Amino acid sequence: MPKVEEEKGFVEILNSRYKLRGLFHIIEANQPIYNKDTGKLAGVTNPRDVTYIHSYGGEAIFFESLSKGKLMASRCDNEKCESKGSIYEPFRIFCPDCLRKNTIVDITEKAQKTAKIHSFIITHRSGAFNILPKPIKFINVEFDEEVVTILMSVLVVGEPEIGKRIIPIFRIKSPTYTIMDLMFVVKGTTESELPEKFSF
Repeated sequence: MPKVEEEKGFVEILNSRYKLRGLFHIIEANQPIYNKDTGKLAGVTNPRDVTYIHSYGGEAIFFESLSKGKLMASRCDNEKCESKGSIYEPFRIFCPDCLRKNTIVDITEKAQKTAKIHSFIITHRSGAFNILPKPIKFINVEFDEEVVTILMSVLVVGEPEIGKRIIPIFRIKSPTYTIMDLMFVVKGTTESELPEKFSF
């Protein structure tokens, strides 16, 4: 059952401190579990609703940018690093080789021009809380040679095929500020074919 406004937990940062208001855990009454075959009590449900605060830290720019239709990555610019110039997507705050802080870069245009399917898997089942339509077409996305990592995402329009060109789409209407604000479609998809709340 969805929470009413008074039951939701909200967080703000003021004067460099988290300020919480609302409820972050709700205990509901236990319900008996009866064995229909014997009529005997077999156990109880133990429902609990917990709101978890997940801090993004240095990755916040990545998730905020998705809500604005931009795909941010990071690049090592350390002159002394063997990996200088390497771009990381998914976003990495620090270079894994020299451990220096990476430079934030916008690769939206690069993704629009070079993204393709590296590999894929299609699943017809999912776990609890899945909000993706089934079958789910999970894809590993590769970009041009400057991007040295592979991004995992979802293909929501079109059929996956290794090497197929794809285009990123962004949930800019009612964003979730999670990775679910970024998905991909096959090249040639029209605006009218996009899922609700998504755009190029």
